[in-house]
Amino acid sequence: MNKRPGRIVPTLLATAVLLALTNVAVAQDADPPAPTNVAAAQDASPPAPSDSTSTTSTAARKPAGATNLDTVVVTGTRAGNRTVSESLTPIDVISVEALLQTGTIDLAQALERTIPSLNFPFAPASDTFAFQRPFEMRGLSPDQVLVLVDGKRWHPGALVLSLGQIGQGSQGIDLNTIPMSAIDHIEVLRDGASAQYGSDALAGVVNIILKKGAEGGDVQLSGGQYSAGDGEQWQAAGNLGVPLGGDKGWLRLTVESSNQNPSNRAGVDRRPGVSHLGVKFHYGTVKFRNDNLFLNTQYDISPGVQLYAYGHFGRRVGEPRGFYRYGTNTPYPRHPLIEQVYPNGFLPREHGESTDRSLVVGLRGEVNDWYWDLSANYGNNRVSYSTLDSTNFAMINDFGSSPTDFHDGILSASQQTVDLDISREIGADSLAHPLTLSFGAQYLRQAYEVRSGDPASYYVGMSGVPGGAQGFAGWGPQDEISVARHNVAEYVQLEGNLTDRFGFSAAARHEDYSDFGTANSVALSGRFDFTDTFALRGSASTGFRAPGLGQQHYSETTSAAVGAGNSLGLPPGIYLRGLVPVDNPIARLLGSEPLKAEKARNYTFGAVWNPTERLSISADVYQITVRDRIALSSSLSLSTPEVIDYLADNGITNLQYRGLAYFTNAGTVKTQGIDLVTSYRAPVGDNGTLSSTLSYGYHKNEVTDVKPNPAVLDSLGLIFQRLNRSAIKGLLADTAPRSKLILNETYTVGNWGFNATATRYGRITSYGSVSYLDDTVYPGKWLLDVAASYHRDRWTFTLGSDNVLNTYPKRAPEDDDQNGAFPYSSSSPFGFQGAYVYGKVRYSW
Repeated sequence: MNKRPGRIVPTLLATAVLLALTNVAVAQDADPPAPTNVAAAQDASPPAPSDSTSTTSTAARKPAGATNLDTVVVTGTRAGNRTVSESLTPIDVISVEALLQTGTIDLAQALERTIPSLNFPFAPASDTFAFQRPFEMRGLSPDQVLVLVDGKRWHPGALVLSLGQIGQGSQGIDLNTIPMSAIDHIEVLRDGASAQYGSDALAGVVNIILKKGAEGGDVQLSGGQYSAGDGEQWQAAGNLGVPLGGDKGWLRLTVESSNQNPSNRAGVDRRPGVSHLGVKFHYGTVKFRNDNLFLNTQYDISPGVQLYAYGHFGRRVGEPRGFYRYGTNTPYPRHPLIEQVYPNGFLPREHGESTDRSLVVGLRGEVNDWYWDLSANYGNNRVSYSTLDSTNFAMINDFGSSPTDFHDGILSASQQTVDLDISREIGADSLAHPLTLSFGAQYLRQAYEVRSGDPASYYVGMSGVPGGAQGFAGWGPQDEISVARHNVAEYVQLEGNLTDRFGFSAAARHEDYSDFGTANSVALSGRFDFTDTFALRGSASTGFRAPGLGQQHYSETTSAAVGAGNSLGLPPGIYLRGLVPVDNPIARLLGSEPLKAEKARNYTFGAVWNPTERLSISADVYQITVRDRIALSSSLSLSTPEVIDYLADNGITNLQYRGLAYFTNAGTVKTQGIDLVTSYRAPVGDNGTLSSTLSYGYHKNEVTDVKPNPAVLDSLGLIFQRLNRSAIKGLLADTAPRSKLILNETYTVGNWGFNATATRYGRITSYGSVSYLDDTVYPGKWLLDVAASYHRDRWTFTLGSDNVLNTYPKRAPEDDDQNGAFPYSSSSPFGFQGAYVYGKVRYSW
């Protein structure tokens, strides 16, 4: 449980006001610049046709994150004239310079360091979780955030996250497939938007706006490593634009390649008989290679019709590691048969190859003041997974030998949409301010497929000896699926200013899914400007999220580490756990039910204050209530005599798992919080500029209602809880920090630029499955990132360090650190890798 923000919020507000007052004297004799909001100007929606040009040579000299308050935003609104300063709902506008001011090569991590309400957890020793890391907003699930690229829905990843960490049970979107070099800016709508965009937009919307135009380009090379001497990273990227047909169109090309070497913060197993072996586990960053190609184009077919398209192809190769298996040279051999293959033990190596494809093609134009946009969108993510340097004990037992390398199978998620959007201004002759009427329809088709791997990867046999590839068991014929669904949606939205001071928006949307039925969403928002510098705004909306195809049909077998007080009723250790769909026979016997859609109510109320031309302040409070929240159940023990007899009486024997989980509509989760953003920019001296941003986010998630435990689980014993204490208080509520504060200072003078960002992550609690006695509280921590840049002609040279003070989280207690092998909590919001030092060289034109 985290501290309440009772004293923090007033202090931040006072600090923001003091910041303005103390800097007025510095700036009063200087010519005022255009109003700006640095690093997180709050407001966004789908993009209107644009011929804008991204000129990176001038952007390179702009303070990182600076956003003009007169910038027109396109997320959450379909009017073509809504600016950041006029937004009805809270929106962050993040420039590409803000993304590039850190040393990270991951888009999601760069966003996390800019937006307090966004969390991008680290992923050590966690199989597919490490391969496609999820992000979350306001403490809600990763699949409750909608991602758009230039206003078009981006496709989900193929992996379903099944381990007990942040994002458990979600089939989210992999932001890191989108190269940062292709991005102009990102608009993050922090409000429910199902009425505008449909399913998934419960916590908000991330809209990635691509670079456009024929002019400008850049090439960049960056590299660095952790101060511990490992985890080397490098990235090479280039972006350029060329004209098409003279001035009729343009094409932009982005190429990006990056490499990440592993880091390891595992400790020595302290148990007698193995401590002398040194570090045997892997616990840190994963080895990756990423290659991405992005094309974006636009062409004027006629004076009233424009063709546009963008396409992406990406490939990622990664190698997460499994848990170390001790051999017969120790008192703790994984299995007696290990002596025949790895007598000295082994560390399984997982190998994944992810291929990502997307293509959007559309036409847009104007006919008699009616603006129309017709587009088709395809996206697919395919993951081929293998386990290397491993073995299958059941095969050794039954056949005398086993392969050491296994192909585990292939997962694929695809999405196709067809969108028609129409809008025009109405009431120009009869109203003081014309309104914008928008309406349209969308056809959405989603598909999900699992193909089995090599027979040796999933072979179990009948002997009771542990089967499947050690580390990550393959998908078998019983796991194979090929499912699809479609949805037809219609929406209408009316927005504009009724008076000079009052603006509003009203939207409604109807959905009809082929697998679970219909859903209706509505949204109403308004803003009143009391003066030219102060306004109040608010919104109320309903929303929903359709159960993912993976959540309905996916199954897998994996090994997971459990600590003391676990829900399996077993000693701490590493055990096989099965994830099965709700229609699986075992799941039905243990109380599973068909999944329903999640439904949400979202309320936001805030204030915007610009006391001077240089200072902007916004504060928004919100409440989100999600009913029928879909979650992965606790791991239900299959090891007690009661459950073994119960399943045998129903014809199920030879269980390969020690625990089993399935998806369920867990209950109701209420989220309450506040977002605060202040920014100030002022000249310093003759040719210097200081930009300051203070951002703060606080949220509290609470499970207010839990669906009753199935009677069959109650009859099997106390440990059989569909949702245990850890799930209710942790995974569904407060595994992520409740609070996060970001203070950024950017100073430019002459050819030099200096940047410093201090981030405070609030404390987190790791909840025990059964009792509060097993809870562990990890205190909040400050991190400091610094960088210095020198600009000469078209060149920019940067040296910097993220987490320059080499801050680590509190160490995990001895009863929860796998005997010393995993010394830090995997839920640490900033990881545990220590300081990262990097350099960059960039040429722009």
